[in-house]
Amino acid sequence: MEKGTHVVLGIHLQNRIKNAPEIQKILTGFGCNIKTRIGLHEVSDNYCAGSGLIILEMVGDPAKYEELANVLNGFDGVEVQKMVFGHD
Repeated sequence: MEKGTHVVLGIHLQNRIKNAPEIQKILTGFGCNIKTRIGLHEVSDNYCAGSGLIILEMVGDPAKYEELANVLNGFDGVEVQKMVFGHD
């Protein structure tokens, strides 16, 4: 990661139940580049949503998180968007 930037990947899973095991495996493989991970999905006593959102704060080589985004975007029903915040 370039000095003075924060990179966040937002991952939208439309079929969380089906894709979760493979997505988890991929995220584990990139674990040294993931500083913070937050998973969001609707859940209650009677319901667990089929879609969800994962927010990742990335660190290290920008090529690695570009690679991660490309791999995840290859899944049907998965969309990755990147946010880059610069500061002094």
